[in-house]
Amino acid sequence: MTDTPKFTTQLQAGLGLVPETMKLLAAWEPGMGGQDLFKAALASGDFPAVTARRLQNVVTEAFRSRYLTDAGAPAKLLKAISTALPRDDFRSLCFLFTCRANPILAEFVRQVYWPRYANGGISVSKNDSLQFVSSAVSDGRTTSPWSETTVTRVARYLLGACVDFGLLGVMKSGARPILSFRITPKVASILAHDLHFRGLGDNALLQSPDWGLFGLEADDVLGELKQLSLRGELIVQSAGGLIQVSWKLKSMEELADGIAKG
Repeated sequence: MTDTPKFTTQLQAGLGLVPETMKLLAAWEPGMGGQDLFKAALASGDFPAVTARRLQNVVTEAFRSRYLTDAGAPAKLLKAISTALPRDDFRSLCFLFTCRANPILAEFVRQVYWPRYANGGISVSKNDSLQFVSSAVSDGRTTSPWSETTVTRVARYLLGACVDFGLLGVMKSGARPILSFRITPKVASILAHDLHFRGLGDNALLQSPDWGLFGLEADDVLGELKQLSLRGELIVQSAGGLIQVSWKLKSMEELADGIAKG
């Protein structure tokens, strides 16, 4: 497919960066670009152990691509709700936006992590990651042919990012154990509303690959939406393979305000 995104090495700018993301969100204000945020973060004193060069790289190569897309919509959302969310929920949203910015991580999770889990596997190995990246290079999925060194490095980054986001555990005998990783009701609500306000129709919403990052298929997503309906967040009607959702909220800002207020 011509619109299939190419894989890059951009993940090397930072893996999960969850604590750093929280600090950068505190320094960020709507309208700030990457360079403005870098200056604000540098002046904040919240990164005393990070060199200016490293901080700039984190901001411009990682934070900007993950959270400053769509006129900063991800950053606005996370900044508004970060203090009201449980830590794991915040981390899951960071995972979502990082996968959107780094298709190689998204595909690794969907093609390697969840199938391994579904088949009763208990770990993901270095070799699994190496094989995935090597196949991607062979299939022309990368922006350019990668050297063996780059393949090894990116394979390591994929596992490291999965550790940071809570999908995998500590390395043992060349493999990392699969941890319990589930979407929570609050994250499901945020993702559903985000996809809706991004313009997806109700049936297309069920098919979004974003759900696959949490191991969910269309039937699972419908189940999540019905649970949201039971809690009064929206109204779901389904029949004959079609669904219709009545969305009570009018914007992500309204959703974020409700979450922030508890």
